[in-house]
Amino acid sequence: MGGSSTHRNTSQTTYIRYAPYIEDYHTAFLALVAEKGNAVINDSPFSGYTNIEVDVAFFGTGYLISSFPSLYDMYGKFLAGLDIEVLYSQIFEDTVNAPAVNNLVSAEAAMMDDDIEINSLPRMQTGLRDINSVMSSSFVVGKSLIEDARVKSLSRFSSDLKYRMIPVASARWQTHLEWNKGVVGVYAELMKLYYSAKTDVNETNYAMAAKNKLWPFTVLDFERAALGALQGATNTKTDVAGASTASKVISGALSGAAMGAMVGGAFNTAPVAANVATGAPAVAGSTAGSLYGAGIGAVLGIAAALTY
Repeated sequence: MGGSSTHRNTSQTTYIRYAPYIEDYHTAFLALVAEKGNAVINDSPFSGYTNIEVDVAFFGTGYLISSFPSLYDMYGKFLAGLDIEVLYSQIFEDTVNAPAVNNLVSAEAAMMDDDIEINSLPRMQTGLRDINSVMSSSFVVGKSLIEDARVKSLSRFSSDLKYRMIPVASARWQTHLEWNKGVVGVYAELMKLYYSAKTDVNETNYAMAAKNKLWPFTVLDFERAALGALQGATNTKTDVAGASTASKVISGALSGAAMGAMVGGAFNTAPVAANVATGAPAVAGSTAGSLYGAGIGAVLGIAAALTY
């Protein structure tokens, strides 16, 4: 006779319970999170951000960088199409024969005429009158000698003044060349500064817009952490744009150190003898292993943070 057996399917539900004071506090905490959650979700701190307008700051309202000459256009006007010989001739003429120079020569001529009329001619006439030679040819010869001296003195003054203006003309010519070169350089730097600032400002504007849109999800991540608080520490996201390099390095170092300490403590159980030479006390093997493991884990954690 054959036998028979009956199999009964059973299912078990496992409940994980904590101390009553922990569960009560967690329940109250979740109630507070639920009460404040909707208000926080609908109150983004990034909603009031106003985009920065780079074009208005650089060029004014209604203007763009295309509203102004291009860089190569400026280069062509100030350097490529510049004839330095013609420029030197113009500056030399404007400097040596400037109105100020001509006015100085005219003023010197007027002063000489006054000196001749007041001093030279009266003295000559007095001397000729004393010798009764006023009506003779000696008077005419004397006046011609005085006039000749006047012309030579005025020519010497004019030539000396204009000679002194030649280095001034050369300095002005060099300054003009440097100015043309500097204008193109400054124009290029302004364009570079504009594009650099525009890139940074656009990144900031887009980042703030993304943070504003993702704010509800960012806040809900804290609620998720609150729901799972009793399960232990979990990774949380606190910033839309991601953590900075410094925070990643610090986090990686701490995580690596903690893991290294656990592994080192598990594999090193023999005590370490005291260092006789230095007089350092003996350290338990698990403690020494934890220290070494923490150091190695910190280095590996930093490397991983910088890599990712």
